[in-house]
Amino acid sequence: MSQTQNFTQGKILAPLLKFTLPVLLALCLQAMYGAVDLLVVGRFGAAADVSAVSTGSQIMQTITFLVNSLAMGATILLAQKIGQGRKAEAGGVIGSAICLFAALAAAMLVVMELAAGALAVLMQAPAEAYAGTVTYVRVCSGGLPFIVAYNVLGGVFRGMGDSKTPLFTVSVACAVNIAGDLIFVAGFGMGVAGAALATVLAQAVSVALCLLVTKRRGLPFPFSRRDIRFDRANISRMLRLGAPIALQELLVSISFLVILAIVNSLGVIASAGVGVAEKLCAFIMMVPSAYMQSLSAFVGQNIGAGQPARAKRAMLYGMAAAFAFSVVMAALAFFKGDALAGIFARDPQVVAAAWDYLRAYAIDTLMVSFLFCFCGYFNGSGETAFVMVQGIVGAFLVRIPVSYFMGTLRPVSLFRVGLATPASTLVQILLCIGYFIWVERRTRGQRGR
Repeated sequence: MSQTQNFTQGKILAPLLKFTLPVLLALCLQAMYGAVDLLVVGRFGAAADVSAVSTGSQIMQTITFLVNSLAMGATILLAQKIGQGRKAEAGGVIGSAICLFAALAAAMLVVMELAAGALAVLMQAPAEAYAGTVTYVRVCSGGLPFIVAYNVLGGVFRGMGDSKTPLFTVSVACAVNIAGDLIFVAGFGMGVAGAALATVLAQAVSVALCLLVTKRRGLPFPFSRRDIRFDRANISRMLRLGAPIALQELLVSISFLVILAIVNSLGVIASAGVGVAEKLCAFIMMVPSAYMQSLSAFVGQNIGAGQPARAKRAMLYGMAAAFAFSVVMAALAFFKGDALAGIFARDPQVVAAAWDYLRAYAIDTLMVSFLFCFCGYFNGSGETAFVMVQGIVGAFLVRIPVSYFMGTLRPVSLFRVGLATPASTLVQILLCIGYFIWVERRTRGQRGR
């Protein structure tokens, strides 16, 4: 497979940037799924429809993040096998991942279909938006097998050093999603259900393309049907690597859902405003997120090859590159947030509410580059348990308490509620710095024995 890359030799910055750019573009296009849904519904529906898509897509985004994070276990394990030069074992990793995630997709499909109404209640969806929220979640949940399959396949490609194939497939899928939204929502007037149906169709296309590309190019290591089995050793290793990341992502996402529930209790305008802001935040946070995913693969290969110094340099390069971009995005969010929000909503009250919330996220944007690159480094190093711990601390000891407290102050300010996120990021960065120093001292001590 010509797209496969070996990150254990040569320069660091140029290959890292080259690998990260397709990851970034793929994340951007993935975020377009929910954003286009919101955009089209915002143009052709009411505030209640915007609120329903906002809440429903936030629930589905949590599920997607959970799957993507769990798939990181396969990405890291595959990258380490390649870095160690043990390609003969790589096929077994992929086969075990197929079995594990197929079972997971089936279970999640049943749970989400049954729990859609309860989740809408739990999220305190406004009365006007309750039915739409349930519809959106149920239709999107029907496409969970495609969501799971795409994220696993994307993780496998990145583990092999190939970030271009996921970009190609998601590009086509995004075009399908946009066309579907225009046909089902604008053309057929299907509203929330049409937006969800377009998303499912796009996910199915992305999976089909991934499989076609794989069949046409082949894999850079042996793989056959005999590899598709529940190998206890591989699955155990994948879960040890991926489960802490997934649990951390799930709990962090829950903390954001709690914040959304707090905001939903303030009324449909606040709910729609924060929904618009969260969609914009998904784009604002893309560069740090892309570097976190890229560093997991880059560091994983170098740790597998016994080159920790090269892995640390990659982390520092990632931080510098991500921060440079974040300065621009922070300025746009803080000073031009109304123009950005106006892309997704026409209601002046919704736009004003979104901008108020975005100003707090602008502060977080300046810090999150460091946090996400730390997390990518620790993930690739196999220190996923710490990534989980620091995420839980930030979510439940900082973000939720601060947002709840800010929500009790009168008059209510979405800016103050949003400050819970940068407060959490600051605490998590300090934890990462402390843990990094501790690991370095422990490693030096072991070498000195």
